[in-house]
This record gives sequence, structure tokens and C-alpha cells, in this order.
Amino acid sequence: MDACLFCRIVREELPAHVVRQDARTIAFLDIAPSTRGHLLVIPRAHAVDVTDIPAEDLAACALAAQDLARRAIDRLGAEGVNLIQSNRTAGWQQVFHFHLHVVPRYRGDALRAPWAPSSLDDATASELTALLA
Repeated sequence: MDACLFCRIVREELPAHVVRQDARTIAFLDIAPSTRGHLLVIPRAHAVDVTDIPAEDLAACALAAQDLARRAIDRLGAEGVNLIQSNRTAGWQQVFHFHLHVVPRYRGDALRAPWAPSSLDDATASELTALLA
């Protein structure tokens, strides 16, 4: 999967603001966040979508997402969290490497599905990485 953006992040060929990693998963800030602290959790091994991912990697991603949801609540003051996982083009999947969105929610945030992405500047990314890592 030489061209896969997320595989390239796993191989450290592309930069990412990594906040959590283990033997099976890596989690980093979304570069087009819907809310403050929006994260992606991916398996290190390439899998296209939920129909393709081995059960062990899916479970590891779910446990990582649970940990990050707790961090978003405890460290960012999120009042809730959405876990979103999209599959295939019709299901809003844009990068064809399984990924789970961990979206912190705040009272009054403007997020509606599907969201309109904003931008992530380096200073904010560094701050959030420090808070969530």
C-alpha cells in the first residue's frame, strides 16, 4: 500500500500529530477537524474498511478510541464524544484505510453530519497533541 496516506503516516513518511500508539494502532489529530481535538484511530496494518479489518485490529482500534474519548472529556473538557466510522464512498469514506473518528463534542458546537471541515494550524495542533498524548 505504497500510496495509502495512512500507511505512509504509519511508516513515518508523512508527518502527523500522534497522540497515542501501540503495537496495533496509531492515533493522530485529523488535519481537517470538525471540532477541537478531532482524532483518527487507525490500525497499523492496512485494511480498506470495516469489512476488511481483522477482528484483533478492530478491537484494538475500539479500545484506543475508548481511551481517547476519556482523554477528550478529562483533558479537553469535552461534554460528549462521537465515534464515527465511515465505509466506502457512499458512506463518506475518503481515505481507504480503516479509520475511526473520535470527535469531542462541546455544548453549542456547530457540528452537524456531515460536517464542514475547518483547518488545523500548527500551533493548535501542537497544543492539542500535548494535551492528548
